[in-house]
Amino acid sequence: MRIGLFAVGRLKAGPEKELASRYLDRFAKAGPAVSLEFARVTEVNESRASAADTRKREEAGLLEKSLPEGAVLILLDERGKALDSPAFASLVGRYRDQGKREMMIAIGGADGLDPVLYDRADVVINLGSMTWPHQLVRILIAEQLYRAVTILSGHPYHRV
Repeated sequence: MRIGLFAVGRLKAGPEKELASRYLDRFAKAGPAVSLEFARVTEVNESRASAADTRKREEAGLLEKSLPEGAVLILLDERGKALDSPAFASLVGRYRDQGKREMMIAIGGADGLDPVLYDRADVVINLGSMTWPHQLVRILIAEQLYRAVTILSGHPYHRV
């Protein structure tokens, strides 16, 4: 299964981008052993519309354009379901085992995600009940993808 990230906002050169890239590279190298492939990171600029609802709607349109047909859509949102790392790995593994070919994990902009995306989403999860800047969310989800691969492959990276 190919897994991609969609992010509203671009990471500038610096330690955040380097760390996210490091975990995505680890995921890309380790994933094929468990039938997971890193597809891509799709970054879009934040909408410049004056109203938050319009910004969210425009950003959702960009996500929908980049979403492969039939892809599993996972939204990251502070109101989503909290999962521990083994449960996240299990979720990814379950979709892979069901024969899903594509998965997209979406990180919204400063205003959050458009309500229409929640109707389309297969799963909404959070990375804790705190609000995180999108730069850190990118690092967190990249690390969790790598950790999921190690859990699914029985590698000792994840220790209980």
